[in-house]
Amino acid sequence: MAMPPPACSRRLLPLFLGLFQGALLLFVAVFVTYDEPSVRVEDANLMANQLYGIFPLFQDIQVMLVVGLGLLLTFLPRYGLSALAHNFLLLNFSVQWVLVLQGLLHHFHHGQVHLDLHSLLLAEFTAVTVLISMGAILGRTSLCQLLVVATCEVPVYLTSEWVIVTHLGVLDVGGTITIHVFSCYFGLGMSKALFRAAQHPVHPKETPTPRSDLLSLVGTLILWVFWPSFVAVLCQPGAAQHRAILNTLLAMSASAVTTVVASSLLEKDGKLSPCHLQNSSLAGGVAIGAVANMAVPPVAALALGILSAAACVLGFRFLTPLLARKLALRDQCGIHNLHGLPGILGGVASAVAILVTPEDTSGSPFSQVSPIGHNASKMAGGQWGDRRAGGQALCQVAGLAVATGGSLLAGLLVGTVLRLPCLVRPPERLCFDDSLNFKLQDHAGSLGPGGPAEEGALALKERV
Repeated sequence: MAMPPPACSRRLLPLFLGLFQGALLLFVAVFVTYDEPSVRVEDANLMANQLYGIFPLFQDIQVMLVVGLGLLLTFLPRYGLSALAHNFLLLNFSVQWVLVLQGLLHHFHHGQVHLDLHSLLLAEFTAVTVLISMGAILGRTSLCQLLVVATCEVPVYLTSEWVIVTHLGVLDVGGTITIHVFSCYFGLGMSKALFRAAQHPVHPKETPTPRSDLLSLVGTLILWVFWPSFVAVLCQPGAAQHRAILNTLLAMSASAVTTVVASSLLEKDGKLSPCHLQNSSLAGGVAIGAVANMAVPPVAALALGILSAAACVLGFRFLTPLLARKLALRDQCGIHNLHGLPGILGGVASAVAILVTPEDTSGSPFSQVSPIGHNASKMAGGQWGDRRAGGQALCQVAGLAVATGGSLLAGLLVGTVLRLPCLVRPPERLCFDDSLNFKLQDHAGSLGPGGPAEEGALALKERV
C-alpha cells in the first residue's frame, strides 16, 4: 500500500536535479564545443542552406513535443498542470542526458564533444521515447520516479537503436519500430512490474471532463498538423523527403476519417468517443514512419492509415479492458493502442513493402538511408549492399521483435527499480491530483467564511 512520501523523498527531487545540472555544467565546460564550419565561402553557403532546410522542421518538432504532446496528456481533469510540467521537464532532462551519452559515444574527437543542430535533433528523438513511455504510468507515479525512468530508459534506447539500425540494418526513417514500438512496450513493462497484479477500481479523478477532453483534443490537432515534419526531418532532402511528407499526410488524413467511422459504429447511439479522436487520429502517423520514404503507391499510405486507426479504436474498445482484466495491466494513456498496435502494423508493412518493391525502382528501400541511427550506412555499396529483398524484409521483422522483446524486458527491470523504498508512490488519494506536485490556491476555501483570505484580512486589520 502506497504511503505519503516522507520529507526526505521530497528533498530528493531538487537534490537529484541540482546535482545533475551541476555535473552537466562541468561536463560541458570541459568537453563540449560547437561544431564550427569551414571558413570557405562555398562551405558557409552550404551550411546556411542546410540550416534553413532543417531548422523549420526542428521548430515544428519542438511545438509537437512541448505543446502538442503536453496538451494531449491533459485529459485527466485534475492532473493537467502536472502532465504539462512533467512532460516539459522530462523533455529537457532527457535531451541533456542524451547529449552527454551521445557525445561520448559518437561525437568525441581529440578530447572534445562537437555539438551541432543535428545531434540536438537526434537527442530530441531519443527523448520522445521517455515521453511516450511515461504515458503508461501517468498519474500514479511521483516526479522522482519519472526522472529515474528517463535516466534508465535513455541508455537502453541508445543500445536498442544501435542493435536495430546499425547491426540489423532496419529501415525506419520515422521511428515506427525504433521509437514507437520500443517506448510502448518499455512503458507497459514498467507498468506491469510497478503495479504487479494489483486490481484497482477506476479512480474518481481519472474520469475526463468536457473541458479536459477539449484541451487534450487541441493537443491532438497540433500533433496532427506537425507530424509530417517529425517523419520527414531526417530523410534525405529531395525526392525521399517529398515522398515522406506526402505519405504521412495521406495516412493521417485516412486515420482521421476512419476514426470517426469506427468510433461512431462502436457506440450504440452513434456518438463519438473523445478518447478515440484524441488518439486514433494520430495512428496513421505512427504506422507510416517505417515506409514513409519508400516508393509505395498513395493507396498504400491510405490503407495503412485506415488499418492503423481501426486497430487503435478497437484496441481502446476491446483490448485495453481485456488486458486490464486478464493481466492486470495498467495503461493510463492507452499507449499500446496508439503506439504499439500501429507500430507493429507499420513494421510488418515495411517488410511487405520491401518484398513487393522492385530493387531498381527509384525510391526503392535499397537506395535509402535509415538516418535514425548514428552509424547508419547506405544500402548501395555499403553494409547492406548485397542484401536482397527477402533478407531485408527478414531484418525488418527481426528488428520489430528486438524492439518489442528487448524493451519489454528492460521495462520490467526498470519498473522493479521504481519500487525501491526511497521512490515511494503517491498515496491513492493524491493520485491524478495536481496538489501532489504544486502549491495551488484553493479558491473555494479562500472565498468562504473563515477561509485563508478572510483570516489574512482580519490579521491585517488587527495590525493596523
